[in-house]
Amino acid sequence: MKVKIFSDRNYLSEGMGHVVMLYPFWGKNPKDHRAPESGRFDRYSEIGRSFFEMTSLVEAELAVLPAPWELVIRNEMARDLAMKFVEMAKQQERRIAVFFWSDSDEDVPIDNAVVFRTSLYRSKRRPYEFAMPAWSEDFVEKYLRGRLPIRPKRAKPVVGFCGLAPPLEQSFESRMRSIARWGLSFIGVGERLRTFSRSGGNVIRTHALRSLLKSPMIETNFVIRDSFLGGAWLRDGRTDLLLAQTARMEFLQNMVDSDYVVCARGGGNFSYRLYETLCCGRIPVFIDTDCVLPYDFEIDWKRHCVWVDEKEVDCAGRKVAEFHASLTEKDFLTLQEGCRKLWNDWLSPVGFFRNLHRHFVRMRDT
Repeated sequence: MKVKIFSDRNYLSEGMGHVVMLYPFWGKNPKDHRAPESGRFDRYSEIGRSFFEMTSLVEAELAVLPAPWELVIRNEMARDLAMKFVEMAKQQERRIAVFFWSDSDEDVPIDNAVVFRTSLYRSKRRPYEFAMPAWSEDFVEKYLRGRLPIRPKRAKPVVGFCGLAPPLEQSFESRMRSIARWGLSFIGVGERLRTFSRSGGNVIRTHALRSLLKSPMIETNFVIRDSFLGGAWLRDGRTDLLLAQTARMEFLQNMVDSDYVVCARGGGNFSYRLYETLCCGRIPVFIDTDCVLPYDFEIDWKRHCVWVDEKEVDCAGRKVAEFHASLTEKDFLTLQEGCRKLWNDWLSPVGFFRNLHRHFVRMRDT
């Protein structure tokens, strides 16, 4: 099913890149080919025209705001151009697609928009807001020669994690501050976890890791870093690409050597690692912090994850063990393949945009 879309480069401020949805028509935004995530949109760029047809605004079913919203809100000129595009679409009574790839959960103040965003909260979600995946490279194709590494079922599940978390061995004072801040979010004093800084957003992640380390029912495979991307982000804003690639391979190896992978929010209320885990055919231990996940109206997410509510983090080890015990050897193998298939069919750039029309069918039918 092709969706007729309209957009216009004239509504991009000078030097600003366009949203991924438009790559098949306008080409990809420049990216250093040495960066680990380079190439992640190549396939979508090649075949995306089979999902969408670029046409005039009068003929279009959907007007696509060409600028990413995370850039619009930082740039007065971009904001002015975006509002002019919005007004033009309103005059033709066309709905607008807005893409917001950011840790922020602030509202997008456009009445007739369908907003696709990485970070949002189920309890505060508006009817026109949908979750979009956070995209990384296809690990299996790029690093594993296209072959999904399937693990046999063991008696005791191996739970992996490689990445940034506040020190697991914090001082008593630091630990009390973190616990107090996290606890206040539950009783409504101040805003919920969404108000946390990037370091504060990792409190739930650290709590989950600490809980799993204590569990005798599982085996842990944790690589804890004290900086994002293994320190590859430099203070002057540049990225050490060699260090980033080394950290990436360590991250991948940790997933390949694990049955399950801990996936919890960071600075925004979403997890990059969730999509990377599924891409590699591993089973997420998903810590639900009032999250909205992509295609939640189509996908039974709890069939593909060990689902742990944020209030039940202390029980994470038991939940993993019980989930693992419920699977036969065949079930365990099938689930790994199913996780990869879920990413490929629904969450990869190709899968997500191939099914994008379902959101509009959903809106029409509800």
